[in-house]
Amino acid sequence: MTTEMTQLAVNVDELRGRPVGRVLVKMLKLTRDQVHEALSIQKEKGGPIGQILIDLGYIDESTLTFALAFQAGMEFVDLERLDVPDDVVKRVPAQIANTYKVVPLKYDEAKKRLVVALGSADNFHATDDLRTLMGFDVVARIADPSALERALHKYYDVEPESIGELINEIAGDKQLAALENRGESIDLETIKEAADSNPIRRLVNMVLLQAIRDRASDIHFEPFEDEFKIRYRIDGLLYEMIPPPKSISMAIASRIKVMADLDIAERRLPQDGRIELVVNGQPIDLRISVLPTMFGESVVMRVLDRSQVNLDLEQVGFREDDLRVFRQLIHRPNGICIVTGPTGCGKTTTLYSALNELNDVAVKILTTEDPVEYDIDGLIQVQINSAIGLTFARCLRHFLRQDPDIILVGEIRDLETGEISVQASLTGHMVFTTLHTNDAPSAIARLLDLGIEPYLITATLEGIVGQRLVRCVCPRCKEEFTPTEEMLWELQLRPENVVGRTFFRGSGCDYCRGTGYSGRTAILEIMLLDDKIRELITNQASTNAIREAARRRGMRTLRESGLLAIFDGATTIEEVVSQTIYEQLE
Repeated sequence: MTTEMTQLAVNVDELRGRPVGRVLVKMLKLTRDQVHEALSIQKEKGGPIGQILIDLGYIDESTLTFALAFQAGMEFVDLERLDVPDDVVKRVPAQIANTYKVVPLKYDEAKKRLVVALGSADNFHATDDLRTLMGFDVVARIADPSALERALHKYYDVEPESIGELINEIAGDKQLAALENRGESIDLETIKEAADSNPIRRLVNMVLLQAIRDRASDIHFEPFEDEFKIRYRIDGLLYEMIPPPKSISMAIASRIKVMADLDIAERRLPQDGRIELVVNGQPIDLRISVLPTMFGESVVMRVLDRSQVNLDLEQVGFREDDLRVFRQLIHRPNGICIVTGPTGCGKTTTLYSALNELNDVAVKILTTEDPVEYDIDGLIQVQINSAIGLTFARCLRHFLRQDPDIILVGEIRDLETGEISVQASLTGHMVFTTLHTNDAPSAIARLLDLGIEPYLITATLEGIVGQRLVRCVCPRCKEEFTPTEEMLWELQLRPENVVGRTFFRGSGCDYCRGTGYSGRTAILEIMLLDDKIRELITNQASTNAIREAARRRGMRTLRESGLLAIFDGATTIEEVVSQTIYEQLE
């Protein structure tokens, strides 16, 4: 195989863009009759011709891999006969080489061109991501997959570099040390050079890939007067990393801005951007926010890892009875459904799980969001841009001319948006939206505060879902324990109330980074509007009166939902106490 491929690589230009069957004939792997046989089957039954040829036993997966690579214009490289110089190997850190399954072959300093070997033509995302992460012009070659694995072991089978080691290296770098105490006086060319330096690129990439591996939702780069912090948000809490030197804060901010195609010369105004990557075969979307502060630019990267988000109502955290009620709510033909809670409580995920379930060829769904967090086939999604006047209210007015069945409004922020949402529901549409309130009953007071008339609220509002996210007990270090009376009192419980109940906590392990928690789940309360609650709203009753009426009609409060999660062994007393308020009724 290797000798044949080496010979064929010379004529790869003749194979570029040709049908895969023709490529395989040129490779002397098939006859024309075999190709015609496969084409006849494809015409009758459909499917990729490559898979048909494999099913017929004419070729194997490896041969098809090479054929697709030659079709894409990629040359073959025999890694067994190559010895890559150390300075070229160092151009791609071990973490990136192993993550993307690439081996560097050649580097042109003048053109910043890096030639790499891939084991599959399908791994084209690797070249795009290497351009983004490393700033190189990347040229791909195809290699035998088994030879590529051996090469990765040969060149990168060493202890992975730690962030601490890299920060120590940066501290000793003379070029970067020269940035110390320069402040805003650093010229643009010096910043570009520093941002493009190998240590800065390696540090940003290492921080980014580690954050993705640790399932972080956000990465914070924060400049202060005397220090520069890097922090991850994992399961809702921030964890600080080893701080790099303050002098490189501007270089790091500039490097991220380059990756996100932002203006590195603009340091006075906020900027927003995005970076798209494919890590371990999973699409990762990074939302970048740059904010000028007293001591430099603060950069926050929101990590949207599609593989970590399961838009399935069964996985959100609904109990069986709540899920049944919520499904009845979202399948109503018209009205307004609100999901409420603080920032970061999973409101958007819950709504998207609902839309994902409702998504059907017979239903037209429009969304207006700030920003669009999940890209779902079948949904018409609009990104809000207030700078050019594209607001929620303006989108909504035009949505009603688009013949929708279901509308998602990212958030009701003002009276105009609220009134148009009401109008949309009155004209036969189902409207989903969010609010920022402490619990479900409080949403009524918020709508009234915005200026929406009580009779419009009672005519359109069908239900409100209050939501919080609590951390789950780590499954690998989960253990039983007996809570103290003080802990029970925080839940308004006495020892006699929990006789026969088992409580759990995490003792802390490597998997959960010693926290005792891994992942999060939702606790919810669902308030459906009936005649009694509508009467209370019309009479502008207090939030506590509405809450009490909802509880009498079967609403399980956030605290009660949290208690059930504790008794199920899913979370802990501390988590529920921190995320819920005790409902003191009048």
